[in-house]
Formats: sequence, C-alpha cells, structure tokens
Amino acid sequence: MTALADAESRYRPQSFWFIACTVVLVVQIVAEYMMGRVPICTCGYVKLFEPVVNSSGNSQHISDWYTPSHIIHGFLFFGLTHLIMRRKPLSMRLFVALLIESGWELLENSPIIINRYRTATISLDYFGDSILNSAMDAVLMVVGFLFASRAPVMLTIAIAIFFELLTGWIIRDNLTLNVIMLVWPVEAIKTWQGGL
Repeated sequence: MTALADAESRYRPQSFWFIACTVVLVVQIVAEYMMGRVPICTCGYVKLFEPVVNSSGNSQHISDWYTPSHIIHGFLFFGLTHLIMRRKPLSMRLFVALLIESGWELLENSPIIINRYRTATISLDYFGDSILNSAMDAVLMVVGFLFASRAPVMLTIAIAIFFELLTGWIIRDNLTLNVIMLVWPVEAIKTWQGGL
C-alpha cells in the first residue's frame, strides 16, 4: 500500500503541471479573443500550411514558414529550464516554458509589437496572428520542448541550424533575423529581405 501511495504522490505533481499548461493555453486563447484577435483566417477557411509569406493568409492558419521558429523556441526553453531548473520535474519546466511562450504570443499580437514589425521589418502587411495560429505556435513550442527533452543535444542543435538555414534561404527570414530586426533593425538586412 505504501508503494502505491508513493507512486501516486510522484505522479500527482506531473499531472498538476500538465493541467496548469492547459490552463495557460486556454488563458492565452481567451486573452487574444478579448484583445479582438480573429479566431481563424478572415478568408473563412483553415489550411494546414500557408506557403506564401507575403500574403493575407500568413500567420492565420495552422502553420506557416514561421512554425520552425516556434519549435526552436521549445528547444531553447528546454535548454534554459534545464540550466536553471535542473532538479525540477520536466512538467514544471514545460509549464515555465509555456508561460514564456504564451506571454510572447500575447505581446506579439499587441499593437506595440504589430506596429514595430510593420515599421522595422519588411512585414508591412502584418496585422497579427489569428487565435488558431497563435495557439498552434504555442503547441509547436511544446513539441519542440518535448523533442529536446528526449533527443541528443547535438541532434537538437543540428535541427535548429537546419531550420534557420532553410527558412533563411526560402523566405529570407528566420528566428535569428526576426529577433535582430525587432530589437535592432539593420537596413541592409531589411533591403535583402525585401528582394524576394
């Protein structure tokens, strides 16, 4: 009986943190709805993948060329929580990662960041994510986090580099360039990105 009670006490915190993760995602969705974000693309349908970056469907469907960036977020947040929360359960570390990601999604879809993207980058037609796209960004961060928790470090790093090179080559943008252009815009990068 003690072994059963011991096993239950070990698993209870795990389930608590997974429930807490679900609550965070629901709060993100509700907050974005209250911010006036559209639930799905205003085109009226949902696509699995939007391949055209400079289109009204970008950041509106389930995934797009920025999806790899959110998977990399998961890789990075796993590494960060591994460094600062090494002795904590994986589920608690995932909760912290999801808090950061959801916080970013809310900030990214606020007028201050939308306007920053529109003035500092080539994203002149960016009006924010649909709720569906934003929620999927958070879910795909979770996928990246869980992948990094199981995969060898060198494989995770190789995939992150591959994603950055692939999106940089195909759309002239990636997580690294996105951060640079948001924080400290470089005119030469903006000119190069506009050459699509």
